Amino acid sequence: MAINVNDDRVDAEPTSAGLFHSLSNLVGTLVSVAHTRLQLLTTELQEEVQRAAQLLIWAFISLFAAMMALFLGALTVIFVFWDTHRLLAALLMTAVLFGVAVAAALVLQAKLKTRPAPLDETLAELAKDRDRLLKRL
Repeated sequence: MAINVNDDRVDAEPTSAGLFHSLSNLVGTLVSVAHTRLQLLTTELQEEVQRAAQLLIWAFISLFAAMMALFLGALTVIFVFWDTHRLLAALLMTAVLFGVAVAAALVLQAKLKTRPAPLDETLAELAKDRDRLLKRL
């Protein structure tokens, strides 16, 4: 019987060592997955910040140039009709500029409503990871 007890102990030790090894592999895998997802998240955040900065710069340049063109165009029309209908020309140019401002505001509102969700790829990868882990359990 002493031999069987020793045999049982020998069998029990590899089982607990195998269980500990499996748990450590699982923890290592989870840490690796989390690390990869955090790297993806930081990369996406950096890209979003760069994209937003570029959009703001180009939007400012575009807006400034458009406003200058509209202003100078309005002045040109007013100067052309200075002797005959300067007040009417000024009012029409004001109405046109106001119409452009309203149209631009509506386009901006539509763009903001249809923009993609931030961090879409990260959330998709995390959902895939969750589904894979649930399938294993």
